[in-house]
Amino acid sequence: MSRVDIAELVGIRTRHPEAVAEAALRRRTRPGLLGPSGRLMIVAADHPARGSLAVGDRRLAMANRLDLLERLCLALSRPGVDGVLATADILDDLLLLGALDDKVVMGSMNRGGLAGASFELDDRFTGHRPEDLVRLRFDAGKLLLRIDYTDPASADTLHTTARVVDEMAAHRLPVFVEPFICHRVDGRLRTDLGAEAVTRSIAIASGLAGTSAYTWLKVPVTENPDDMASVMESSTLPAVILGGEIGGDQDGAYEKWRGALRLPTVQGLVVGRSLLYPVDGDVAGAVDTAVGLL
Repeated sequence: MSRVDIAELVGIRTRHPEAVAEAALRRRTRPGLLGPSGRLMIVAADHPARGSLAVGDRRLAMANRLDLLERLCLALSRPGVDGVLATADILDDLLLLGALDDKVVMGSMNRGGLAGASFELDDRFTGHRPEDLVRLRFDAGKLLLRIDYTDPASADTLHTTARVVDEMAAHRLPVFVEPFICHRVDGRLRTDLGAEAVTRSIAIASGLAGTSAYTWLKVPVTENPDDMASVMESSTLPAVILGGEIGGDQDGAYEKWRGALRLPTVQGLVVGRSLLYPVDGDVAGAVDTAVGLL
């Protein structure tokens, strides 16, 4: 793992908080989202801000910030990794560590739908605002759009999402919309990965706001991977595949991603826990394998 000095980070945050903004201004950016390969490989680490810390049966796997930062720095150092998706606290640390030069930096925008909360679908925008992404010279934003047809809170999330997409377009900043159709089972929110539900979620997300010019989709692989070809025909928006929970079948996940990446609208991968906390513990190996799929 790449070594991170927590005492040094805390010291900077304590004595010189302006260092975050200064590091953002110094950061060497790159032109456009897509690199030389024409594909996009993003490592995601925005889960903790929603209280989602589990990886498999390890309930607090992502709770150790030093460990998470070291895993992120290692992943970002691997050839072919284009950038990172995270919330402000993590991106601030990575700026101070100098880990974001020449990388796509994607701010996570709505993290208010806390995992397991009764208000989970009232998914407030508690993370980056469009103006924050502009001020920090970041490259894109990402928002989560979960829709339960029986929960009125979904209407508020839909409305707010549309207006945020408008704001991002006004700034000419790409926004990655991650849509799901959800329902509650025994009080817990479950996502529907059936072909019809994923198709419907893509259609809804694609039609939000006054323009879709800067909208990307971030979509899961369907329960039956063979359905992905027809599902992705529901929109012409560029898309990336969401890694999601894969359980213990890492090889099976790679094969599903490989198939989806052959589709014409799919431009890359955004994967988090399955690469940062792989079953065999080999972060570099997991990241390199995912990059190889592109």
